Amino acid sequence: MTLTTLAAVFVLAALVLPNRVVGLGPATFLRIPGEAVIGAAVLLALPRRARAAVAAVGGVALGAMTVLNLLDMGFDQYLGRDFNVILDWELFGDAESYLEDSLGRTTTLAAVAGVLVLVALLLILPALSLVRLGNALARHTGTATRGTLIAGVVWITCTSLGLQVAGVPLAADRTASALKVQARRVSDTLRDEAEFRKVARVDAFGNTPGSQLVPELRGKDVIFTFIESYGRSAIEDPIMAPGVDSTLDVRTKALAKAGFHAKSGWLTSATYGGSSWLGHSTTMSGLWISNQQRYRTVMASDHLSLTEAFRRTGDFDTVGVMPGVQKGWPEQQWYGLDKVYNAFQLGYQGPKFSWSTMPDQYALQQYQERVHSKRPADGRSRMSLLILTSSHQPWAPIPKMVDWDRLGDGSVFKGIEAAGDKPADVIADTSKSRAEYGKSIQYSVTALTEWLERYGTDDTVLVFLGDHQPIARVSGNHASRDVPVSLVAKDPKILDKITDWNWTDGLRPAHDAPVWKMNTFRDRFLTAYGSTPHPRKG
Repeated sequence: MTLTTLAAVFVLAALVLPNRVVGLGPATFLRIPGEAVIGAAVLLALPRRARAAVAAVGGVALGAMTVLNLLDMGFDQYLGRDFNVILDWELFGDAESYLEDSLGRTTTLAAVAGVLVLVALLLILPALSLVRLGNALARHTGTATRGTLIAGVVWITCTSLGLQVAGVPLAADRTASALKVQARRVSDTLRDEAEFRKVARVDAFGNTPGSQLVPELRGKDVIFTFIESYGRSAIEDPIMAPGVDSTLDVRTKALAKAGFHAKSGWLTSATYGGSSWLGHSTTMSGLWISNQQRYRTVMASDHLSLTEAFRRTGDFDTVGVMPGVQKGWPEQQWYGLDKVYNAFQLGYQGPKFSWSTMPDQYALQQYQERVHSKRPADGRSRMSLLILTSSHQPWAPIPKMVDWDRLGDGSVFKGIEAAGDKPADVIADTSKSRAEYGKSIQYSVTALTEWLERYGTDDTVLVFLGDHQPIARVSGNHASRDVPVSLVAKDPKILDKITDWNWTDGLRPAHDAPVWKMNTFRDRFLTAYGSTPHPRKG
């Protein structure tokens, strides 16, 4: 009797399980699932063998829906969206690598094993539970039939009258509704894939000759830099903002003293909490790349990237510095980069800082020594793409600034890394995660702007921005997807070209500064600096 009761409780809980952490609460599990009423009626009507088979298959299906609900919870907490059953499986490899870098191989192996065991249990236990419940119904047919009829009448009554418990409807069809949502999500994904291929073939600057691209930037040293997880929350959240805003104000004044001036605004990112490459490619392509399929489609296309536009002119060398790239990166061709330095090509001999392979300050110094200090051949200019990683979660340990002349091969960071917080301590503490996230942004912004102050020239044009907001545990469940973007230069003509953008003076965008979707930046930038549209219509 006890096992049968536990089986019933388990099945009922699985049937009403929400797909959001905020939906978990006692009232949620006091609901009457309509699927249980229908399931009981079906099992009562079937003969023994058919009943066992239907119960087993139904249990596995219920287990699969439970797994999907849990995945939705996790993806919503970390990426601000639901799990996509078609596109998101490959992200688990990245998640495993992140855990290994943050918590170590042993902990990661234990976590992976635990997840696999949990998934197996969630598929097996509902099947065993439903088979047991089906047999119990068959042994007490009369009582079970009356109970099913009563439950059906109660469910219909609660639905008709809209009865609620603590604001939650008493009658539920959660699993049936979730199944419909999953089916619609699959259909929408397949349709989106076909439609996006057509969209990607259309390009306002697709047929523009190189001579008509960015003519106002000829002779300039243009640098595009992404700061990991640099989101609006860093500037406006009560916990993170005081430190970050102070840093932005101090660095604005320091740059002004060195002759640099800045304007800043907001972009709404195509991603949230992670999948940084979607933010990078959205900014550079002028397309809304919000999932992995869209990303693959664009990477396989000849849609013009902002970085490729500079190479197409014939007047710019193009180079990338990617300390976060630790394997082959075929995207280099689409980005139009003549040369890319990955994590293993920057000579770093210091410790990793959790996921980040090296501190931003070191990566910037290597950029200076290997790229920026060396003028391109034939009097050409240079366009660079830098992806900084020190502000990547879990924000522990965080590097500290050291004297630029002492950076060497990075060994100087060994003591700093050893004295820093342990990732496990920060991951488990939401308040500490928020505070340490803010410190990591302060570090990255300081490193980048100190580099500019130290090595920038009259021809330097720096555009830097965030790729996405940090995870919901840090930014909050209702945070926007906005990220700051700044353009910095000494030449006043460069900033004059974007006067009509109405951006805020300085490195800190005002709360009411313009907000654009991230995919609009490419065309606005190309237009501002004299590019002539020659559309390709697909």
